[in-house]
Order: sequence, then structure tokens, then C-alpha cells
Amino acid sequence: MKFSCFSARWSSPASLPGPASLPIRARAEQPRRHASRVRQRGAAIISALLVVALSAILVSGMLWRQQVQIRRIENQRLLLQAQWVARGALDWTRLILRSEGDTSAGITYLGGLWGVPIAKTRLSDFLGQIGEVRAEQGAATYLSGSIEDAQAKFNLRNLVSSPAPGVLQLNTDQIGAYQRLLVSLGVNSQLAKTTAVQVRASLSQSATRFQSVTSTNTSTSGTTATQTIQGGATGGSFTDKPGIEDSDDNGAAAPLQMISVDSLLDIPGYTPETVARLRPFVTVLPTVSAVNMNTASAEVIAAIVPGMNLSAAQGFVASRQTIFFHNVSDVQLALRGAGMQSVSFDTSQFDVNSSYFLIHGRVQHERAEVDRTTLVYRDAMTHTTRIVRVQDQP
Repeated sequence: MKFSCFSARWSSPASLPGPASLPIRARAEQPRRHASRVRQRGAAIISALLVVALSAILVSGMLWRQQVQIRRIENQRLLLQAQWVARGALDWTRLILRSEGDTSAGITYLGGLWGVPIAKTRLSDFLGQIGEVRAEQGAATYLSGSIEDAQAKFNLRNLVSSPAPGVLQLNTDQIGAYQRLLVSLGVNSQLAKTTAVQVRASLSQSATRFQSVTSTNTSTSGTTATQTIQGGATGGSFTDKPGIEDSDDNGAAAPLQMISVDSLLDIPGYTPETVARLRPFVTVLPTVSAVNMNTASAEVIAAIVPGMNLSAAQGFVASRQTIFFHNVSDVQLALRGAGMQSVSFDTSQFDVNSSYFLIHGRVQHERAEVDRTTLVYRDAMTHTTRIVRVQDQP
């Protein structure tokens, strides 16, 4: 009985401890555990948001780089297409020059088809005129350009003559003509001699420097000292050391060859403003050339004709608008009619035909643009054309 009473006493519900009978520490820990679980859930949400934001940033960066790469490829494609259109336009202008040479052989004048500039026109308009079925594909492409007679300008290459292979001498007549041109344009005439010396120095670094001619330096009235370009160590026509060795320290005396009017900036005394003033009247051609009196400006004509002032040259150009010259004899008669009766002419400096032309072309294909200037040579006999050099404008 005692055992049963003991069991009943401890097993009765009334004898179990209730919430009120729990220790004080246990009751105090319950709110803290609840707050800890709330904080953990908030930290998890913030971590998830940070992961999502970081992933979005990484993905957007990848997409942006991919978009830039796609844009770059598209630009390259458009530029390549514009370049192909420019090549086609260049071939078309070369065909015009050859056709003009066939129809008016021996004469180049401003009234020819080559002298008509092309305003900004859609490529589809050209293709539609020839019946091209894909003409609508050129609706976003525009063409413009013009052909310029390079021999209508004063050729700086004429400042130096080559009477024999390997011999380079200054041409005093051409230096005087260039001085007169500089004076008429308000530029220091002393630059003419400096330019001639620079042209001779640049030509001495071309292929002709490998050739040797036995001669002596002479100086007489009307001529200047002749510079002889000797060969190599073998003493023959060509050198066995065509390159520049490490021991050669002649960089200051080896200027780059002049290939354009912009090369004048390498000569002391020329400024960008001076070059911009000379650009319409001066050019640099690969060979010595005569001035086309059918296309030359009054400033150039007054410079190359001794004793002719600018007003007389302007009258000469005005008379040329009604009729062009067929030969050099017509030029001489016109010059005498302009008041140059007592002046002797060097007919080798005059011509009525041209072999060098500058082709200015611009192609706009969507957002790509090609602005290109090409120097083209046309053979006087066969009228075939070839590209001398190509320069893309920035």
C-alpha cells in the first residue's frame, strides 16, 4: 500500500510542473530564440537579394560586352561594304577617264565629262538607271565626289631635275616660278629654295640613290650645283648594302620622301595655315610634269610664265572659257594676245593634256563613311589608267 500511494502521488497530473513552475532563465530565453529566428530569416532574404543583384550585374556586364562586340562587328561590316562601294566608284571614274582619253585624245579641258562633279546621290539611283534589280539595296548608301586635274597645279617635283640617272640638281627656273607663286599668295618666297633642297634630299633616299654617275659639282650662272648620288662599296650601279646599318647615324639627313602637300609641314617655315593656302595651287607628283594650260588657275599660270602678272593671267583664263587649246601653239598665241609678245616661253613646261588626276570620293553607307583621295595615272598613248596612291581622309 505504501508503494502504491507513492506511485499515485507522483503520477497524478496535479503533481506535474506547469509553466509557472519553470525556471526564470528558461522563460527568458524563449523571446530571444524567437527574435533570433526572425533575424536569421531577414539575413537570408538580404543574402538572397545580394546574390540576385550581383548576378544581375554580372549578367548585364556580359550582355553589354557582347552588345559592344556585336556593334563592333557590325561597324566593321558596314565599313567594309562602304570600302567596296568606294572601289566600285573608283573603277567607274577610271572608266570615265579612259573614255575621255579615247574621245578627245591629246586634250584635257574643263568642259569634259570628267570635270562634272557628282553631288550627294543615293546609290540606288545609279543602279536604277542601269536596270539593276537590286537597286533598292542601295537606298541607304550615298555617293559624292569629283575628279581634279593634278597637272593644273604647280608640281613641287619640278623643283629638282634628273639630267642623268643618279644625278639630282635644283631647277632654278622652277624655283623662280615657285617663288612667284609664293609671293602672289602672300607667303615667304625664301621657302622656295628651302623646299627645293628638301625635295632633293628626300629623292636622294629613293631607289635612285643606288645608281652612280661620274660627274663633278659645278656651279654656273643659271644652274646650281649638281649632287651626285654614288653607289655602294662595289663601285657598280647597285650597292651590296641597300639597307641602313646600325652604325649609320644620318637620320637627320634622311628625310621622308614627299608624297603629298602635307609633307611641307616637315620643312621649317611652313605652318598649317600656309599649307592650307598653298593646297589649291600646289601638288606633289611622282615624276616631273608640265602644267596643263587648259585647266591651270590664274595664280599658277602667272607663276610659270615669266613677266606675267596676275591680272593678265586672269584675262587669259577668262578667254579660255570660250575655247580650249588644242596644242601648245594655241597656248603661245593666247599668251601673246595677253601681252606676252617679248617673253620667250619654255614649251616643255606647258601642255594641253594631263596624265595625273586626283579622284575625290565620299561614300556614306548607313553609319559608315569613307572619304578617299586617289591619285590616278592615265597613259597618254593607250589611255589605260593605274592607281598611284590612295589616301583616306580622317
